[in-house]
Amino acid sequence: MIEVLVYLFENYYPSDSYPDHDTLTRKLHAAGFENDDISEALDWLNGLARWKASRLPEALEDSSSHRVYATNELEKLSAEARGFLVFLESARVLSPLLRELIIERAMAIDAELVGLDKLKIIVLIVLWTHRGNVDALILDELLPDGEKRQMH
Repeated sequence: MIEVLVYLFENYYPSDSYPDHDTLTRKLHAAGFENDDISEALDWLNGLARWKASRLPEALEDSSSHRVYATNELEKLSAEARGFLVFLESARVLSPLLRELIIERAMAIDAELVGLDKLKIIVLIVLWTHRGNVDALILDELLPDGEKRQMH
C-alpha cells in the first residue's frame, strides 16, 4: 500500500489532483500494482478525505502541549516515528491538528509497526492533501534516504 501512495505522490503531486476512482484504479493496475494494495491505498485516501478536524477541540490548533500516546499507539508507532513527529511539530511544520491526523492515518495502516520510513510517507501525503504543497526542504527530509525523486 505504501508503494501505491508513493506512486500517487510522484505522479500527481505536480498537478495537485488525481483522476476519478475508476481511472485511477486502471492506471494503478497498468503500473503493476496488485488489487489488494490498490484497494487498501484508495480506502486509506478516502479515510484521509473524510477526516474532520472538528472531532478535536479548536483550541488544539494553537496549543503548545505535549502529546501523550495511548498504549496501542506506542506499540504501533516506532520511537523514531514518534520522535520525528515531535521534531516536525517543534519546527512548526505540523500543527497539533495535523499531527493528530497523521497519527490517526498511521494507526489505520494494516501493519504491525509503523516505522520512520512509513511515517514519512504518511506525513508527505497528509501535507500534500491538506496544504496543497510541500516545502522543498521538507520534501527532501520526507523522501526515503538516498532516493532522489523525479517528479513526472
